[in-house]
Amino acid sequence: MATPAPHPLSPPIVIAHRGASGLRPEHTLASYSLAIEQGADFIEPDLVLTKDNVFVARHENDITGTTNVASHPEFAARRTTKLIDGESHTGWFTEDFTLAELKTLRAIERLPRLRPDNAKYDGQFEIPTLAEVIALAKRHSVGGRVVGIYPETKHPSYFASIGHPMDALLVAQLKAAGWSKPSDPVFIQSFEVANLKRIHTMTGLRLIQLMDSSGGPADHAAPSYAEMTTPEGLKAIARYAYGIGPGLAMIQNGDAAPTTLVADAHAAGLRLHPWTFRAENAFLPKSLQVGTDPATHGHIDTAIRRYLDLGIDGFFTDFPGIGVQARNAAKENR
Repeated sequence: MATPAPHPLSPPIVIAHRGASGLRPEHTLASYSLAIEQGADFIEPDLVLTKDNVFVARHENDITGTTNVASHPEFAARRTTKLIDGESHTGWFTEDFTLAELKTLRAIERLPRLRPDNAKYDGQFEIPTLAEVIALAKRHSVGGRVVGIYPETKHPSYFASIGHPMDALLVAQLKAAGWSKPSDPVFIQSFEVANLKRIHTMTGLRLIQLMDSSGGPADHAAPSYAEMTTPEGLKAIARYAYGIGPGLAMIQNGDAAPTTLVADAHAAGLRLHPWTFRAENAFLPKSLQVGTDPATHGHIDTAIRRYLDLGIDGFFTDFPGIGVQARNAAKENR
């Protein structure tokens, strides 16, 4: 299959990371809706599967910290320990619940100490399905505006190992929604490699290889993400993916000098959509923090501008409203 063509939307694009997750509990329709209101180009659902093979939006299949499942005595016996991507996790997991059962739960804020205002919404919102996220995006794609979706397959090797393969199911659901071409408003992303290569043979949709400044893909398709960012590694990615989604530190680690990743990726024909811009001091370089409280908002707009000046093609942010303003201001000043 040919390498996907460039997206018609002029970069850089603003990707609402789990929705407007700095202002509402992540991966809820309320979070996605607010992101759309604030002008995000894409909304991002992390995808996991239920016991009855329905895609739902959760950061992890472990829903202990993002739902009120612990307060449901009828599900107490389902608390268990599992080995996922080589790490032990104890809690409740989506694959042990049917969709109907998950719909009885409600979302809670994952970072209540940093985002106490979000925690005020605890217990109000359901866990959305991929179908509901797609419907929301389509409902707001009117008047010339197109709202895209940017799904991430979470732990695809693990889910395949327990009898819940994701790839064909996801491609089929997106195709049923009318999306299968490079020009369609969809990116599929993964930290693993083999599943992206499989998906590349199934659809023309653009794929994004996620990576971090440490570790490597859980499917062991490469020794490390660092090796994947060499010129040879980037050329290999370009054979199946449209771009890469590196952690911010891979482009510029705090206040240190930038790396050559932007230029190297562009030289290989790849776009870059780094993650994740957050407003709280806890996530900002020292020079952009305000005061010493980790929860206080610092200069996220300046952080975004730094990376835009380095030539990124889009970015993930928990605060899409600020992201849109920073992106637009950068355009006006060029």
